Amino acid sequence: MIQTVHLPLYGASTRLVRDILSACKAQFILLNTGGREVSITEDALDRMKDYAGAAHAGMVYSDYLKMTGSDAIMPAPTIDLQQGSLRDDFDFGPLVLLTRAGIDAYLAETRILQYETAGFYQLRLIIQENLSIVRVPQPLYTIAETDFRTSGQKQFDYVDPRNRSIQIELEAACTEHLKRIGGYIEPCSGALADVSDGLFPVETSVIIPVRNRARTIADAVSSALKQQFDKPFNVIVVDNHSTDGTTEILQELALSDARLVHIIPQQTDLGIGGCWNLAVNDIRCGRFAVQLDSDDLYSSPFTLKKIVDKFYEGGYSMVIGSYRMCNFDLETLPPGIIDHAEWTDSNGPNNALRINGLGAPRAFFTPVVRQIGFPNVSYGEDYAVGIAIAGSFRIGRIFEELYLCRRWEGNSDSALSHEKVNANNLYKDSLRTAELERRINRNRQS
Repeated sequence: MIQTVHLPLYGASTRLVRDILSACKAQFILLNTGGREVSITEDALDRMKDYAGAAHAGMVYSDYLKMTGSDAIMPAPTIDLQQGSLRDDFDFGPLVLLTRAGIDAYLAETRILQYETAGFYQLRLIIQENLSIVRVPQPLYTIAETDFRTSGQKQFDYVDPRNRSIQIELEAACTEHLKRIGGYIEPCSGALADVSDGLFPVETSVIIPVRNRARTIADAVSSALKQQFDKPFNVIVVDNHSTDGTTEILQELALSDARLVHIIPQQTDLGIGGCWNLAVNDIRCGRFAVQLDSDDLYSSPFTLKKIVDKFYEGGYSMVIGSYRMCNFDLETLPPGIIDHAEWTDSNGPNNALRINGLGAPRAFFTPVVRQIGFPNVSYGEDYAVGIAIAGSFRIGRIFEELYLCRRWEGNSDSALSHEKVNANNLYKDSLRTAELERRINRNRQS
């Protein structure tokens, strides 16, 4: 027997979830988490039940189809769940099947807090701890699409101030989960760095990887060179074989200012991460390496000074600032300033495994980032380094605007396809999985 229940993805309390599941006597519950009308295929439930039985699963989800406003039907494939799939926005689709084993495992867990809005997230984390959650790689139902925003707009929902109260509960639920599985980091336990140690050619290097940004690269370089800073600094631009005139622009700029270091890699297979590795391991790199994307600008001429002061203030291995979303004319775009206020010294390293980004600009104590290294990819390379540093070292945060993140028609992540979003999420989930396993193993050995 299958019982069908409407349960919102966000907004269901712990009490409501437990009351519903406690009252259920069926072997399966089909949850509609989207609150929308769903048209299922004839074999949908049988397929879900078959997968549940084969894997002794606690929960089953599947691919689905979306009907757009023009009545076109688009595929909406999901991705496989990993141990590190701790994002509260993980796309299970609006229909999930709970098994009797999953329901019983959840009800048996008594070490839980009571939430007003994070009930479903808490439920799926507890099931994830005890049983497999499996995906049916086949579209089993169709829904009407109601959110037509681009990926570049959706990705900032978790830092929208209007969602702050919900995010606090989601963070607490994730922290609960990390404690139960042994992946929790104790507050302020990261190692402090002696950031004054060692000799470097300059105090700070601004790192700009670039490929084919003739329209924006001069603005970015100018923004860096105009920094008012009382210690020597340079700007290292790794020009990844541009073909649109970017190289010529950089060559001309370098002639007028010796602080601009223009590097063209010998390799032709470098992603953004590989460009970063080339820059930070260059003998001209400074004590601190500070990020500036080739599309973007620093908000003021004092950004470098504020970042470097923060390093010395706390012995941090990484410092992250805050940025404002804007268009090419520097007009503010929603949600405005992204300050990642969810980061706290006490719980930031744990919450970093739940969220999809840590903020910008990102800056690193060069010896530490040389030790960790960037993966040679062009997406998530900064997040990979950030969560690795958070797992072992201290990170400082600056919650005032330091950076302008420009979204324009040529921006690479303003409107991604469903498949590209999935690929990005799959990769970041793999990073979280690897980092989570490192933390669990380290905690077992301590």
